[in-house]
Amino acid sequence: MRTTVRKIGNSRGVLIPSLLLAECKIGDEVEMRLEGARIIIEPVRVSRAGWFDGYRPEADTDAWNGLPVEADTGDWEW
Repeated sequence: MRTTVRKIGNSRGVLIPSLLLAECKIGDEVEMRLEGARIIIEPVRVSRAGWFDGYRPEADTDAWNGLPVEADTGDWEW
């Protein structure tokens, strides 16, 4: 696909067709970097996205279970 680079204020821009944006899953923000003489534009990926998919709180074990009630009042034995 060939397109033109247009003047936008003091910068230059390229219009990207909506079908191409949808196919690449690009929303309102992009990551842009230079690789040699190429400009790479990628969708922003949310850090840690999906980490809690399938999380079941009822399957958690109690980390404090088994500690004495007054555990913070005396010296601990390791």
